[in-house]
Amino acid sequence: MPTLNLPTSGGKIAPYTTQMPKKFPAPKTPFNRIAYAAAHVVADPLADGNPWLDAAIDWDSTIAFRRHLWSLGLGVAEAMDTAQRGMGMSWPDSLELIRRSLDAAKDFPGALIGSGAGTDHLTSNADVSIDDVIRAYEEQCAAVEKLGGRIILMASRALVKAARTPADYARVYGRILDQVKEPVIIHWLGEMFDPALDGYWGHKEHGKAMDVAIDVIASNPAKVDGVKISLLDKDKEIAMRRRLPQGVRMFTGDDFNYAELIAGDAQGYSDALLGIFDAIAPAASAALGAFTRGDVASFHEILAPTVPLSRHIFKAPTRFYKTGVVFMAYLNGLQNHFTMVAGQESTRSTLHLAELFRLADAAGLLADPELAAQRMRLVMATRGVAN
Repeated sequence: MPTLNLPTSGGKIAPYTTQMPKKFPAPKTPFNRIAYAAAHVVADPLADGNPWLDAAIDWDSTIAFRRHLWSLGLGVAEAMDTAQRGMGMSWPDSLELIRRSLDAAKDFPGALIGSGAGTDHLTSNADVSIDDVIRAYEEQCAAVEKLGGRIILMASRALVKAARTPADYARVYGRILDQVKEPVIIHWLGEMFDPALDGYWGHKEHGKAMDVAIDVIASNPAKVDGVKISLLDKDKEIAMRRRLPQGVRMFTGDDFNYAELIAGDAQGYSDALLGIFDAIAPAASAALGAFTRGDVASFHEILAPTVPLSRHIFKAPTRFYKTGVVFMAYLNGLQNHFTMVAGQESTRSTLHLAELFRLADAAGLLADPELAAQRMRLVMATRGVAN
């Protein structure tokens, strides 16, 4: 197995030898949990433009990655924050991404795909009004529905700016839910993922915010397929899950505790809509396949070593987790470079990437250790680590 030099704490360099990768069997039947992977985008490193200002996308590689996810039985949550929505990807770019993904999904009968609709084309400043927010949501929802897509209703930075009371949130969501053609997934993205969403639902305290969200959902249960909660707190997710109206699903967005939340308890379980499923897709697929067969022990055995990796990728500042997700795709040969939209490859340190490599290897997630080591050496060389 290949050995390479990696940095450790204290500014030291130490040799590291990779282990044999794990073999993750492909699914043979549909899962007994709904499972979306929020998918990243692949940048075009050869485009002539301004990387901090222009989202140059390698569309072929981006769609090929979605085909990879569908082949593993996972759904695709499209144009979400994992796709750098609001961190490099504009609404026009995102709509083109949605269009291309919906078209590609036709090659996979029964493929699961949800598409993010929000208000990110609206300037979030002190002058924005509730009516502005409603119109922005209406515009994006109509565009997704025109393409035949199912909506994941994303949180709105502009709504945080415009709202004066929790009643403003109820007004906006009530208006949008009244108009959508099919039930949506509401995404409550916490401030650890996006600081601009602090105080969502009109309260900084999550318990009070949850009361508002539950009231919104309970007022429109036929128009809500589920809610994705991304607060990285399993107790809050479970508490909300137990309060949802009958027929409304909880989609875990907890990249720290997903295994136990998906497994559930005597009172219920969470389905999945996770950014980490982009990075650990083969393991997630194999684990869900085992769980569907009733092999709960293998489900936990497969996912347990992925949790330290996920917690590392999503460590604070959590909004920079996309760098780790893209780095995993690069190490595993799912894209041929480590360049990101808006130069986001620079958001994590050399030490962070080195520890990611070690944790991915420990989880058996480096599909081709020789290739992964070769690529890791190249990245380390650009950061001053000789191999």
